[in-house]
Amino acid sequence: MKKLTTVKDLRLMANTIRQDIITSLAEAKSGHSAGPLGMADIFAALFFNVLKHDPKKVNWDKRDRVILSNGHICPVLYAAMANAGYFPKKELMTLRKLVSI
Repeated sequence: MKKLTTVKDLRLMANTIRQDIITSLAEAKSGHSAGPLGMADIFAALFFNVLKHDPKKVNWDKRDRVILSNGHICPVLYAAMANAGYFPKKELMTLRKLVSI
């Protein structure tokens, strides 16, 4: 995965993450939006510049880990992970559904 090193590219990714959050919450017809939207810049920076990770090697011993204790902002984590390549973005449409991965 290519790192995003310019502020412009990170802002664009944060906006993509925000769009994915809104789309997935609208599809779910429920969920909190303010928290996840407010964290989009941070998660864009983490997943596309700061963290050592590889979506093709999810069990890589040297990977960094993200521990999220605020469950209300899970949509931002899911959107960042989908954009990083951990799973297809279409899976974001299963947020808050029984068939969700």
